[in-house]
Amino acid sequence: MKLRHLPILLALIGSALFADGFTLHSTDLSGQLSKTQEAASFGCDGSNISPALNWSNVPSGTKSFAITVYDPDAPTGSGWWHWVVFNIPASVQGVPADFGNVSKTSAVSAIQSMTDYGKAGFGGACPPKGDKAHRYVFTVHALSVDKLPLDTSASPALVGFMLGANTIAKATLVSYYQR
Repeated sequence: MKLRHLPILLALIGSALFADGFTLHSTDLSGQLSKTQEAASFGCDGSNISPALNWSNVPSGTKSFAITVYDPDAPTGSGWWHWVVFNIPASVQGVPADFGNVSKTSAVSAIQSMTDYGKAGFGGACPPKGDKAHRYVFTVHALSVDKLPLDTSASPALVGFMLGANTIAKATLVSYYQR
């Protein structure tokens, strides 16, 4: 390698290390979800409150964020999307508990689109009774665009496609739940 390429290499390494420090944390989540994050539908009687989420060490070049919650263990053959939020401004580094309740107003502007429950907003955990503990994968995506050109009717698959094309880095928490 020629020395003239060294600054470019160092910049790439530095940016990769910074992206690796991107972290998602929550005071509401631990290794196990609670009745607070359990759905209040589909035979479940939880509170259906989305957890407070905060992120730090945002990668350089981030223009907006998205949040997804996915259960890969749902007995559907394709998993289950519990929450899809995008167009969160880059100046925001967290969302409060119950942000997923679309009937409440919030200081944070964002779009919450369709979930596999057939509606927008947070849909809590609701694994079948007696099934093994399901994984609930909470992910914040740092995006290279200010806004995804989608609205509240966008399907999780369409949002996922757009996230795949525009994600700089992502940070994830996994919690489990069983009934």
